[in-house]
Amino acid sequence: MASGICFFHSTSSLHPLFLYRRWNNGKIGGTKFTSLNFVGWKQRTTLICAVGNDAEKSFKKTVEVDRLIDMLRDADDKELQKLVVENVLAFNEGFWIRLAARTETCKSEDDKKDYEELAAILMSVVDRLVHKTKEKIESATDVLKAILRPVIEEEEEIHWPPRNPKALILMQTELHQREQEGCLDEGFLSEVNAQLRQAKEDGDKPGLEAMLQKVLQLYASRVLSKRSYAKKGNEVLKAEQFLETLIQAPETEWNKLLINGLNVGKGDISPEELFTVVKKRIERILIRTEGGSYQQRILTEYVKGILARAVDLVNALQAGT
Repeated sequence: MASGICFFHSTSSLHPLFLYRRWNNGKIGGTKFTSLNFVGWKQRTTLICAVGNDAEKSFKKTVEVDRLIDMLRDADDKELQKLVVENVLAFNEGFWIRLAARTETCKSEDDKKDYEELAAILMSVVDRLVHKTKEKIESATDVLKAILRPVIEEEEEIHWPPRNPKALILMQTELHQREQEGCLDEGFLSEVNAQLRQAKEDGDKPGLEAMLQKVLQLYASRVLSKRSYAKKGNEVLKAEQFLETLIQAPETEWNKLLINGLNVGKGDISPEELFTVVKKRIERILIRTEGGSYQQRILTEYVKGILARAVDLVNALQAGT
């Protein structure tokens, strides 16, 4: 740009091409016209056109990227996968820079978290697409079998909880890995629910039923833990932080955590504060997930489970005082 500014303010007496002044000197109207003036005019015109064309191309490209980002943001899991495949070449450096810019200019923390979550999902999906292009994508049944394998292979028959504590850790690790790869979609959740419903109907496989319920609990905990509401600026919201501790903890530890955290026990958080943030979290889930989806149902049921446990414990503690 500096050369452009200098060029517009230069005079013929300072121009390095002053030796050409004598060529084709003349007048057009009342203005003296020289070959130098013509050259300068032509170069200025070229510069203006070049800048204009570049700006127009840049603007059109930004509009295209914004349109794609909006489509990805509003898509459900299945549509998002399809959009990534159809636009895989669009995920270049410019796309990620634009997505980062939109994230930074969000007016609300919720919107900013939405964009950050979208970026994480997209990176995971794109990475999986790139690395598994020539591989057969596993079915939902295969994914579920892989998650349960550490538990089932250790036992001749299904036993819950597993006798080997390490088996549960391996199961959780496998689930986290599959979630990062984008495998825990609606198809997977549908498969788990179908297997769980069948186990309940059979009535003779309590170990399998408990195992599948654990898969859904681990899934819900994993997904809900990716988004934190425990900070508002520099302020730590203790009730939100306490809820997130419960969300991340195994269901077997909820009673202990509730007793130590609520002021009806040994803590300093009132039941009303906890109930308020739980209800607010449920509202957020309903807003940010597809209505009627398995994901929405599983996440809301998980948080409602925490609420129900807290209500029962508070009633029991208050009745004992």
